Amino acid sequence: MKLNSKYHGEIEYKEEDIITFNKGLPGFENLKKFIIFSLEENKVFSIVHSIEDEEIGIPVVSPFTICKNYEFSLSDEQIKKLNIKSATDVVTLNTVTISSNYKDITTNLKAPIIINIKDKIGEQIILDNDRYEIKHPIFQEV
Repeated sequence: MKLNSKYHGEIEYKEEDIITFNKGLPGFENLKKFIIFSLEENKVFSIVHSIEDEEIGIPVVSPFTICKNYEFSLSDEQIKKLNIKSATDVVTLNTVTISSNYKDITTNLKAPIIINIKDKIGEQIILDNDRYEIKHPIFQEV
């Protein structure tokens, strides 16, 4: 199967690559089917891309590359809804806000995207934790 992405060209994927977001993603509730692919020129960032709308691709990053001690708990309801049986079945990603100035590039640590990679279902959740910001700078001054 092929996706003609507006910004990333032609992307090949298989049926088993499709992740279903039953509630969609915030701002894109009508879109339910997505794939994830890495950017060839930058392996830190990936794209969560709709296969239902070729213009919708959301840059994401693993929170663990930004915040080494990133941690949270899922409720029993969330675990059940995502059919999580093992922590090894879970991938956590966070959306990225892009800017032409690298210092203004941020990630949303407050609302991770949780994906059961075994069953190919996902959901974006909002953490009840003041430690994490909606606009956490990715590139911090040393």
